Amino acid sequence: MMRTRFLWFGLGFASASGAIAQFVVKDLWTDRTSLFDQLREKFNSLDTRVSNLESVISKEATSPQVSLLLEPIFLH
Repeated sequence: MMRTRFLWFGLGFASASGAIAQFVVKDLWTDRTSLFDQLREKFNSLDTRVSNLESVISKEATSPQVSLLLEPIFLH
């Protein structure tokens, strides 16, 4: 009788633990993908802004003083 109760308790505990673990893993996976998408979006935005700044700097580097100041930056 006690063995049967322990068996059913063990099976119930194992199935409940499995269900909870599935929800936790699903939640963690959702958070990970959400964070990855946000990071990719922010990186693409930053990359676009840097590209725009570089194009503006290269267009405005027509005077000799500005080009002399910027040459050491672009040589490295």
